Amino acid sequence: MSITNSPNPSQASWSNRLTRSDKTLKVHLIGIGGTGLSAIATVLLEMGLHVSGSDRQANIRTEKLAELGGHIFLEQVAANLTDMAADQRPDVVLISSAISPENPERQAASALGLPIVKRSEFLGHLLGQRRVIAVAGTHGKSTTTAMIVQMLHEAGIDAGYIVGTTLAGYGNAKAGRSLYFVIEADEYDHMFLGLRPAIAVITNVEWDHPDCYPTPSSFRRAFIQFVDQVPKDGQIISCADDIGAEEIRSFGSSRSRRWITYGLAPAANLWATNPKPLQDAGYGSALQWWSQNVGHLQMQVPGLHNLRNAMAAMCVARSCNLSLIKAAQSLGNFRGTARRFEHKGSERGVTVYDDYAHHPTEVTATLSAARQRHPGKRIWAVIQPHTFSRTRNVMAEMAYSFGGADQVIVTDIYASREVDDGSISAADLVAASSHPAIRHISGLDQAADYLAQHVRPKDVVLTLGAGDSYRIGEMLLERLRNGR
Repeated sequence: MSITNSPNPSQASWSNRLTRSDKTLKVHLIGIGGTGLSAIATVLLEMGLHVSGSDRQANIRTEKLAELGGHIFLEQVAANLTDMAADQRPDVVLISSAISPENPERQAASALGLPIVKRSEFLGHLLGQRRVIAVAGTHGKSTTTAMIVQMLHEAGIDAGYIVGTTLAGYGNAKAGRSLYFVIEADEYDHMFLGLRPAIAVITNVEWDHPDCYPTPSSFRRAFIQFVDQVPKDGQIISCADDIGAEEIRSFGSSRSRRWITYGLAPAANLWATNPKPLQDAGYGSALQWWSQNVGHLQMQVPGLHNLRNAMAAMCVARSCNLSLIKAAQSLGNFRGTARRFEHKGSERGVTVYDDYAHHPTEVTATLSAARQRHPGKRIWAVIQPHTFSRTRNVMAEMAYSFGGADQVIVTDIYASREVDDGSISAADLVAASSHPAIRHISGLDQAADYLAQHVRPKDVVLTLGAGDSYRIGEMLLERLRNGR
């Protein structure tokens, strides 16, 4: 749905032109340096469209977009649009979820009568002629999307893609030349409801984003709506081990759609029959597809959750008429992505990883993977809680999720798009936890200093969070390198 206050006569024009990949179309993105919009901008530029956009500061993504031919403004002011010649102004303005109605550039776009849309509307038109593979779920969607991208490309399919992380050798976005387009279907701000996927993957469904979905039922309803977007001849793939995904399947399967499942449960259509941890690697398992043996899957990335992610990708392979055996071989080469159990380095015998985990289930899974990869070693978990609303709503579960770590540091809450009203703090989270070695350290520098003074050889440090907690690990490595 457009967020303009009144209908705009150019609305049909820009959307039809985008669906046709009209190279004269001009698109302006406010918040172009963010993960979501920068990926869309990359696809648009590779398609040959005119792209401009703004952000408040330069980053590696804005630099790449400029190299691709995008016109980047490094401030968000009305003049970015009002100073353009009338024939150079954009046909449509795409905004990120973080752009408030008070943003001066957004206000200027409105005053000029330019259509202003969010991703949920824009992506439906951008991908209107593609066979969309959409990966949704509370956890694991970035990794699963990346696995599918690598698998398809190694099979010779030049699929387009948008991923919420960076995959080595692939980046985070590409227009692609095949009919297939793989996209991480983000539920935040209802983005995924703008998609019409031919193949939909649901990794799991666990209540999150309370600022968008105030109750678990509202979150579940959004996933039911997502399933409803799949055409009757489409394919839905879900994890048989996840209660939330099974609830969606029990509702959606009654609507005559093709539905297949994967997991460790014997009832799954793709069943991991005997999963076992592999030395210095991930999990391996024999697989059965509809009760028929189809070989083995051996993962290099740690954790049972990544075995399940790879199985989801294999189900996609089958839906694309690819060999399951060759898909398993490709996925066995998968080495992970940025900010997903990413090895940041080792200094003086201390190993540092970073992970995007910011939900209790993700934290638990990541710490379990660390324990699998580094048995017998002392594990430090450095947690940066993400947003006040999430911290408040998952306080008890988050406080319990640290059990896989020997030492726990909790930094201040990363506000992201929210404002601190003083009702919840990181100290509250620490107080709610029964962990015997947990402490609150306010700032990132202070956390790095504490670690540098207390870690010892063979320790493993994990920084966890969706904000800027990764900087703690980087600062720790620098301190150790310099003998501080």
